Amino acid sequence: QSQLVESGGGSVQPGGSLTLSCVASGLPLKDRAACWFRQAPGKEREGVSCISNSGVSTIYADSVRGRFTVSRDNAKNTVYLQMNSLKPEDTGVYSCGVGWCYRGSIDTGGVEDWGQGAQVTVSS
Repeated sequence: QSQLVESGGGSVQPGGSLTLSCVASGLPLKDRAACWFRQAPGKEREGVSCISNSGVSTIYADSVRGRFTVSRDNAKNTVYLQMNSLKPEDTGVYSCGVGWCYRGSIDTGGVEDWGQGAQVTVSS
């Protein structure tokens, strides 16, 4: 039973935008950091972005910095990832994770709860 559910994925042309949402149900979110990860076929999962529990601090992978924006609304138990100027290399399955994934860097091993993932495809 998934307690984190991503939505907002889909197909978009290069240069387009998508917004992913990660909604938590039945688990605490407001007191935990949240991170976004992605995995392309044949590649390892990589960290994309994280946001602190309060939303004050954020971190981005070099590959997405300046194009992606992470945010959260704790009242709605939701974390967002706004993706702009999308490139084909952004294609992959994007997953939301919460827990100890943001302790100064994006840490996959610190995730306590994972979402199922949402497919993002960027192509002409």
